Amino acid sequence: MRKVLGIAMVLLVAFSFSAFARGEGEGDAGMTAADFTGEFDWKRFDGQSVKLLLNQHPYTDGMLAELDTFVEMTGIQVDYDIFPEEEYFNRVTVALSSGSAEYDVFMTGAYMVWQYMPPGWMEDLAPYIGNASITGPDYDFDDIIDGIAAGLRWDGVDGSQIGEGGQWALPWGFEGNDLMYNKRVFDELGLELPETLDDVIEIGRIIQAETDMIPIAVRGTRSWATIHPGFMTAYNSAGASDYDENMNPRMNSDIAVRFTEKWIEMVSEVGPPEWTSYTWYDVGQSLGAERSAMIYDADILGFFQNQAGASPAAGDIAWAPYPPGLDGLATTPNMWTWAIAMSSHSRAKGPAWYWLQWATGKEFLTTAAVKHATVNPVRASIWENPDFQSRLENFDGYLEQYQNLIDGTGIHFTPQSRFFETTTEWAAALHQIYGGADAKEVLDDLAGRLADDF
Repeated sequence: MRKVLGIAMVLLVAFSFSAFARGEGEGDAGMTAADFTGEFDWKRFDGQSVKLLLNQHPYTDGMLAELDTFVEMTGIQVDYDIFPEEEYFNRVTVALSSGSAEYDVFMTGAYMVWQYMPPGWMEDLAPYIGNASITGPDYDFDDIIDGIAAGLRWDGVDGSQIGEGGQWALPWGFEGNDLMYNKRVFDELGLELPETLDDVIEIGRIIQAETDMIPIAVRGTRSWATIHPGFMTAYNSAGASDYDENMNPRMNSDIAVRFTEKWIEMVSEVGPPEWTSYTWYDVGQSLGAERSAMIYDADILGFFQNQAGASPAAGDIAWAPYPPGLDGLATTPNMWTWAIAMSSHSRAKGPAWYWLQWATGKEFLTTAAVKHATVNPVRASIWENPDFQSRLENFDGYLEQYQNLIDGTGIHFTPQSRFFETTTEWAAALHQIYGGADAKEVLDDLAGRLADDF
């Protein structure tokens, strides 16, 4: 603990020094969106600057490849720092919690909104979107798929539904969770796509008997990241919920227990032997390296592995039109959203909004989807774009699974500020059950402990 605190203190000093050197206290600190008036002009902030804190990600790479367009159009200088994901979120938390004005814009996700919004670290972007003085007439916020944008709206009250309250970030790309499989293996073994988790187990046993592959890979570390992809997709589709309207934990309801028992049965019988250490990286690599025949995870994992020359399985990866559920086909995938937000500490809110507007606008996002790696664009118009659709021609079932599932895709957790702690405890409970403990007893204990937190 002392080592962690020591690192945090060093980072706090570094961020504070950087912010001071940049001129904290200058610019448009304290301004609101309503303070910007007059006619819209892309050159309004010519000569000013904005600084971004970015995760190392294909979406970031695509933006940097097109950044000169923004600079030439606006005259705004763009500075940025990029960190790998294992370091990135700590950097964001330290920067925001310290009150530093070094960074004006940062990458985030819906679950992080529940942590960053209550203390007042995020700027509500709805007033900016609605101000024609600083939002161009071609922005068309309504073109952003509402189920995705809604995942970034919240009123800050634990247990409230998403989709109400401020727009705390703008979606940049999203990941639905579904079943991906090696179609060559399925064809050679004459396998049909599974409709239930029992089907997955049955198919998995055939794969075990006929190949040396892991039948299905899913995440399994003691982390929130184990709960939110395939597990939450199938859990929610089974009719189970995490909390009720009064924030009473529901992980021990009858349907939740039955689902959890089946999920752990699947993992134990046909999952990876190293399941408790499996991360998103391991899941994706296992499919690409032909170590696993199926994965139940973010759709873009298969996309990157299926690109020509990217992996041994490239060209053989396909997407199920529907992922398997407990008693039938799941139709409500849980979603991860990469989003971009404005720090409430920013001293350059005007330039920051111009960059946010450009980076989520139709022109850039279309280019990013067609030429770069924004494979799940957040704008409905791009999914109808023939150039983008042609890019998906060699990705069997990808467009179909999007069309079938987008209406049910969303954040299916109950928003709460302690999300990361509670879901990590949930993952730990799965480990206990995987180790042989009684599911009902473990989940009763989990629900009891979480109930004491509210």
